[in-house]
Amino acid sequence: MSKVQGGMKCVKYLLFVFNFIFWLSGLLVLAVGLWLRFDPGTVELLTGDGAPETFFVAVYILLGAGGLMMIVGFFGCFGAVRESQCLLASFFACLLIIFGAEIVAGVFGFLNKEQIVEDVQSFYRNSFTDAPTSNGTAIVYIYHKTLNCCGGSASDMSNALCADLAEDTKDCFTAVSDFFNERLHIIGYVGIGVAGVMVIGMIFSMVLCCAIRNNREVI
Repeated sequence: MSKVQGGMKCVKYLLFVFNFIFWLSGLLVLAVGLWLRFDPGTVELLTGDGAPETFFVAVYILLGAGGLMMIVGFFGCFGAVRESQCLLASFFACLLIIFGAEIVAGVFGFLNKEQIVEDVQSFYRNSFTDAPTSNGTAIVYIYHKTLNCCGGSASDMSNALCADLAEDTKDCFTAVSDFFNERLHIIGYVGIGVAGVMVIGMIFSMVLCCAIRNNREVI
């Protein structure tokens, strides 16, 4: 028999629907994280000895959050259907932990945004300078092909490595900045969206949990 009646019963079903949406959101976050991790362009730019890995740290945090969201969403659905005060309290605690992790990830991304771009630019500059060694040349050609760019300044355009590119080709420092800022913005937008969804879930779970407790006290 249901422990809650009236308006709280509506909250129960809203929480169930929310948890299903939360589970789908976790699946979406996981998919975005996998795309960012295995995107051919990103993988090509960050391969090779000495390539910076800071960008992938943010991606791994996103993957972890997505996987955890799917697990928590499943148990949240179960807790709402069973009207279990223990499961709902655990669900709230898990949401609070994920919410905190999202804030940490957001702060990490915000503080390291420029550093990530600078590390990749430095990696490209070192490879460009080391060319025409076989490894340096291979890395430089990957950047030129993937980003349709060449060099880090106007003077680099006269280098033999840029000979086959059009005159209006942009420099790779600008191309790298645009490329990774776009992906870091995706991580930020996903994080903000997930945080908003979690706040709603925490409110619903606490309201239903309190309603179950109050109903037991009345009985």
